[in-house]
This record gives sequence, C-alpha cells and structure tokens, in this order.
Amino acid sequence: MLADRHVRYVDGKGNLLRSRNEMTVAELLRFLNIDYEYDAMLALDDGSSISIDFRTEHGYIEVVDDASDLEKLRRLRRSGRRVIGVGKALSAASMDELDSISTYGDGEYAALVFEDPSLSFDYSHILPLVNKCSVLHGHTASVVIELMGVKDEKSDMIIDFGEAKRLIKQALNALDHKFFISRKYLVEEDELHYRVAFDGPNGRFDLRVPKHTTYLFEGEATAENLAKEIIALVAARMPENVKAIGVYIYEGVSKGAHVVSRIGDGYSRSGSDEGTGSGG
Repeated sequence: MLADRHVRYVDGKGNLLRSRNEMTVAELLRFLNIDYEYDAMLALDDGSSISIDFRTEHGYIEVVDDASDLEKLRRLRRSGRRVIGVGKALSAASMDELDSISTYGDGEYAALVFEDPSLSFDYSHILPLVNKCSVLHGHTASVVIELMGVKDEKSDMIIDFGEAKRLIKQALNALDHKFFISRKYLVEEDELHYRVAFDGPNGRFDLRVPKHTTYLFEGEATAENLAKEIIALVAARMPENVKAIGVYIYEGVSKGAHVVSRIGDGYSRSGSDEGTGSGG
C-alpha cells in the first residue's frame, strides 16, 4: 500500500500538499469557489507564530494528521480565531470510525441524517430528450436527507428530530403522486389544466393534465433536478441555523442522484407551506 510520503499531491494553485486529506480539503474549497492561502503563517498574541494549513476569508482550516496537529488546533482556538480541524479520527467509538474523516470543530456545527422508508414518494414523469424515458412512466423515489448547521445554544441541537422529520414530510407531500415535466413543454393552460406537448423519439405527445396533479420543473424532470426541488422545498421550512441541505434520491435500484447545497445558493427560506417551485 502506498503511503502519503510516496505520492505527490499538487492543488490547482501549484502548492505541494502533504497528504491526501489536505488535497481533499483543497478540492472542496475549489468546488465551493472559496479562495484560500496554503501554509499561511499566523502571529499569535503571545508573540509566537504557527502555520495553518488553509486560510480563507471565512476562517481557518487545519488538517489533523496526528496529535501535534490537534495541539496546534487547540492553540488556534484559544487565540479566538474561527477555525475547524478536518482529518482522520484520532479516537473513535468503533474501529471503523478510525478510518473515517472527522471534523474537530468547537461543538457548534452538526448534521442530522434522515433515512426512513416513510420519506419515499411516488411520481410519474416524461423526459422527452431521452429515448426510453420519453414516454409516460413512474417511479417510487427513496430519499435520504441531511441537514447541516449550527446548534441552537439553548437546546444544543440543530433542530428537534421529530419537528425536522415533520417539516421534511410536509415538503415531500408537495411532490407525492404528481406528474413531473419541464415547463418548457407547456403550450397553454386554463384555470384547471395544463396542456403540454412535444415531439420526441417515440412520436408526438399532446397531453391535457389537471394542474393539481402536475408539478412543472424549470429544467428537465431528471433525478438531479428533483433533488434540487427537494432542497428548495425543505429549505423553505428550515430555521435560520440550518446552513446546508444534502439530498440523496433513488428512482430505482442503483439509480439516483446526490445534491448538496448551502441555503442561499439559489435556495431561500420563505416560511410558506407551499414551498417553492411550480405546480401542486
């Protein structure tokens, strides 16, 4: 097995990184369009200085590879800087966790994961640009949702688990047993109906469908765009301390999509029971 010392890790800025964990952090920052300085020197109030792996406009990130890195993280935290550590767990509740990536934060950030059969819902859709999916067909969607954010100081939780599950189910109800199709195929509508039409690989489709059973997408009604719709619907119901939402959605065995987004990246909180999006 190759050790990190046998491999060269170079980020998009040309920096020679020390480990694959550092490379992972660099790639995540690049993906999120967050600029950073690598191996930045930081002067402390006691007159000493230490190097920090990543300095961004939002704070500092130290990759924890050993106990000395953990001690450096503690010194940074005592200095009052906004800092988080990322790396392999140095202690864990189980042996498997020792091989997992862990965060060494100050306890205020956390994540809740909702993986429950009761979050599944049924829908039908048409993808006119995909041959085998250009006819009306249906799926049962299995959904896993992750809420990431800052713990409430009083409750020491992001959000009550039962309340979060209720709000998530409320959001998913807007999609259950609906017909999904892109708004671009809408040719006319009246008070009660949409008329959608298109020429596809399997011929001309011209459908008149009830509005209350239809959900119009801004893009094609793909699994990826469905995940984005779920994020928008859930985000509209979440408190301010929920900062990001992740959605895994499966429309069959081994077929699905995964989307993670910070709230604010095109997603907002409306507080409305109708959520965002079209139809329903």
